[in-house]
Formats: sequence, structure tokens, C-alpha cells
Amino acid sequence: MPTALEIRIDDLHGPEIAALLHEHLRDMALHSPPESIHALDLDALRRPEITFWTVWHNRELLGCGAIKQLDAAHGEIKSMRTSMHHRRKGVAAAMLRHILGEAQRRGYQRLSLETGAPVAFAPARELYARFGFEPCGPFDDYVEDPYSVFMTKNL
Repeated sequence: MPTALEIRIDDLHGPEIAALLHEHLRDMALHSPPESIHALDLDALRRPEITFWTVWHNRELLGCGAIKQLDAAHGEIKSMRTSMHHRRKGVAAAMLRHILGEAQRRGYQRLSLETGAPVAFAPARELYARFGFEPCGPFDDYVEDPYSVFMTKNL
């Protein structure tokens, strides 16, 4: 992992984050049909119930992640993404640790997520499992979908 990672709240207005989220949505479209893609665009990520962070090293954007508050005790991880140029370097693990810490500071009792079921999403599912997330059923407005895996962790 690069030293001196900086994780900061992002206003989603910079060209770097627009490019990373475009990469994210493009990648989702390669592995899931449109009705099974739950990634949010820039406008949706700016909603007040979502806090969005980016990971930087030496002015280079490495990744991002967000929490959506579902209710006072339950949050959802959204938009976890590592740039394709920085995968397998610990960026996602650093972001996930940050999100878990923030969820605990907020007093959440549970943190959940939706990720893809196809093989391309196996590294993400393995990362979440290493951090104690377990499979669960759909939550919030999600429904059963063969392209989705739902996971949760009690805090």
C-alpha cells in the first residue's frame, strides 16, 4: 500500500472523481444488466444522507467509498471503488477501515452492502468477508437479484 494515504470527504465536483465513477459505472455494465446495476451517479451521491470519501496519494486519486444512512442504526456502503491502476495495493482495505470507523462513530448497529454476484466481483466479496461481513437477504429497497450479493456486519 502506498504510504501517506489521505482519505477525505469529497464534494464530487472534481474531474478525477467524475472519471473514476465513470470507470466504475462502465465496469458494472460489463458484468450486470442495467436493471441490476445499483451504483449511483454523481448527482445521486450528492444526496444529504450520503457521505462520500476519496483516497489520495501525492495528488493522485486511488479510490473512493461512501456511507448512506438508512436509519439511525443502519448504514449502507456505497460506491466502493479502487482505480484500475491501483488495485491489490490495500486502497480498498484502507477505505473500508475508514468507513467502519465512521459507522461506529455514528453509533450504527449494522452496516450493509450490495455487490455483484458474477466472478468479477469475487475480490470485493472476499474483502468484505475478511472484514466480517456475512451474506444476508435484501435490505432497504433492494429485491432478490441473481446478479446481486447482499452482505451485512453487526457493529
